[in-house]
Amino acid sequence: MDPQYYIGLEEKFGAHNYKPLDVVLHRGQGVWVWDVEGKKYMDCLSAYSAINQGHCHPKIMNAMIEQSQKLTLTSRAFRNDQLGLLYQEICVLTNSHKVLPMNSGAEAVETVIKAVRKWGYKVKGVAKDRAEIIVCENNFHGRTITIVGFSTDEHSRDGFGPFTPGFKIIPFGDTSALESAITPDTVAFMVEPIQGEAGVIIPPPGYLKKAKSICEKNNVVLILDEIQTGLGRTGKLLAEQHDGIEADLTLIGKALSGGFYPISAVLSNKEVMDVLRPGEHGSTFGGNPLACAVARTALKVLIEENMIENAAVMGEYFLSKLAQIKNSYIKEVRGKGLMLAVEFIPGIGGARQYCEALMAQGLLCKETHENIIRFAPPLVITKQEIDWAMERIEKVLTIK
Repeated sequence: MDPQYYIGLEEKFGAHNYKPLDVVLHRGQGVWVWDVEGKKYMDCLSAYSAINQGHCHPKIMNAMIEQSQKLTLTSRAFRNDQLGLLYQEICVLTNSHKVLPMNSGAEAVETVIKAVRKWGYKVKGVAKDRAEIIVCENNFHGRTITIVGFSTDEHSRDGFGPFTPGFKIIPFGDTSALESAITPDTVAFMVEPIQGEAGVIIPPPGYLKKAKSICEKNNVVLILDEIQTGLGRTGKLLAEQHDGIEADLTLIGKALSGGFYPISAVLSNKEVMDVLRPGEHGSTFGGNPLACAVARTALKVLIEENMIENAAVMGEYFLSKLAQIKNSYIKEVRGKGLMLAVEFIPGIGGARQYCEALMAQGLLCKETHENIIRFAPPLVITKQEIDWAMERIEKVLTIK
């Protein structure tokens, strides 16, 4: 079928809140996808790290099929036989104490905001409606009204106010700024271990460890948004492990289902979650048996098939190859695990032109913040597949 047919349907009947590359995908397997005309591409975005396990992983697919034939949804008005098992397996895997499941990353962020505010009032003793949460410049935690309200991306905020109060914004990677921003009303510091949407911005070594120490000293909850960085993407199960810490609250999502079904979770290593009582927070689909069965298998294959270790080794190899590209317009090549970026100097027409050229060569990636390309293939990628990708990347990006 002509891809323009499908593109035309989207343009005519859909909201124009995305600007995708004009490739119409039909099928996927591992690191590869095929369009409606049968052309094969390597996926170097992984649905923003939701497909760490690769497209259509057969074990996750089988889990979804089997559970969908038994029970898909009960709501939380009743119990199901998958939820408790998922709780237990996540807690053992991540050394967490409590889990609260939701459907999307943004819902997990909204959940944790509610939880830490109530903890601040009920446990820390903050006066009513005075709780503050510290966040970082150039953060990306989702697109709800509350979340875009504490974004520093004006494009995300323009036309959507008024916004929710109670947030203080500091520079990313600056522990002195964190220490200075804390007041008796501060209940939490929420931060991405690596800022993904900002362009794979990596903080100074030891940043999270120092931030954890500052939070502990001031009785402030440390929240790590690992929705993109978590579940193997950086070469560790959680990116916090690079700094040898455990956050008080950790947010995971995206790869928690391997791309099969929306599920996210708030993980707690503190008793923050215990402040929530029945009826105060929830979701009809949150913790449904289908999502839980899928997530249990998605986590299992990450571990059993050594995908996390592969991300560390292949990420180092991929980064070393990207660093060898000769192009005077490249400002920086950076990354951790298979979360990589090439940043160009401003004024060259933006990174999208390169993404479109790479698409023509059979490789799919996406620009961010105009001048940055992210490369984030599924964690199952092999050295031979990286070499295949680099032939095309070098061809497009090299300027002699």
